[in-house]
Amino acid sequence: MNGEVECRVCHARVPVPPAAAAAVSKAYDSHRSTVSSRQRALNVLLVSGDCVLAGLQPILVYMCKVDGKFKFSPVSVNFLTEITKIIFAIIMLFIQARRLKVGDKPFLTISTFVQAARNNVLLAVPALFYAINNYMKFVMQLYFNPATVKMLGNLKVLVIAMLLKVIMRRHFSTIQWEALALLLIGISVNQLKSLPEGSSALGLPVAAGAYLYTLFFVTVPALASVYNEKALKSQFDTSIYLQNLFLYGYGAIFNFLGLVITAIIQGPNSFNILEGHSKATMFLICNNAAQGILSSFFFKYADTILKKYSSTVATIFTGVASAVLFGHTLTINFILGISIVIISMHQYLSNQIKDEIPSSKIEMADAQDHRSKESVIVNMSDSIASEAKHRHGTDERQPLLPV
Repeated sequence: MNGEVECRVCHARVPVPPAAAAAVSKAYDSHRSTVSSRQRALNVLLVSGDCVLAGLQPILVYMCKVDGKFKFSPVSVNFLTEITKIIFAIIMLFIQARRLKVGDKPFLTISTFVQAARNNVLLAVPALFYAINNYMKFVMQLYFNPATVKMLGNLKVLVIAMLLKVIMRRHFSTIQWEALALLLIGISVNQLKSLPEGSSALGLPVAAGAYLYTLFFVTVPALASVYNEKALKSQFDTSIYLQNLFLYGYGAIFNFLGLVITAIIQGPNSFNILEGHSKATMFLICNNAAQGILSSFFFKYADTILKKYSSTVATIFTGVASAVLFGHTLTINFILGISIVIISMHQYLSNQIKDEIPSSKIEMADAQDHRSKESVIVNMSDSIASEAKHRHGTDERQPLLPV
């Protein structure tokens, strides 16, 4: 009753301290307060691996083009990627189940699986957004070179920050907002005179078509990342491989529907998911699967901003590899733009370290929450005693049974 307990006899109200609503599960808060140096080293390895995989992704997509076009259906690549990730998640679940200690709760039983599926139904939202975004990655390659696609993808950081503030109530300092604005400036510097000329997209001039695709390319994955982090952390006690199984299962369903829609529009022949594939596409599928698996660890054990800044560092790798393999020129705009992006990343992450809450403060907050719970119990006990007092009166000599 809005923080009060009402006596059923005299209808007096006793105030009860309100419980604070948590944006993520308490299991994740406890995890943050006990991060070891070994886990930090693992995060560094994850960032390094993500930089390589994210840097290779646009290169492999570019290598899959034949005469400037794709001979295969991009949706089929996304579907095979989801199947690959599902197989990996199932293998890891069985390995994890075999390592359960005596007394640990099994998570491969039917009841546990069904309950986990209900608790993680929110993962269907990012799965839908990822299905759309993975298709947009191929479309963007038709209008921009790999390095430019990677730089445009970095615009997601600013959108993600705003979504984190609105959806997950994340706090950002003034310096961090300035760092994100500096990131936007760096990307803009790189994009000067980077659009191709003399072609069109969707019946519009190339600039209009490319900017339209860029809008979707930035907004859709930003929504996917934020909802993915929210869904994974809200059920932090659930195995990440089980959560990935749900996420990839939803993704496979949505991509299969995309294949069906493509077959309806282009004819039954387009339903062949293996048509037009080459060794490059096989490498692309494995790379996308590995990148998706790493991303889930970022979203559950770190945060979305760190994941996107990690992808930003991959821009250097993409630009250099694109110049070496395909002869793309590294312009002065690219060099200046990436320099500004690196400064932005250093400014943001340095300020983030200062803003982190020490574990002692987290423990104090937990102790205060414990005291609040004790106060609730005491107040409820007082209200029960008061209610009993109203019922039986104050005379202790009153007989319990009628005479």
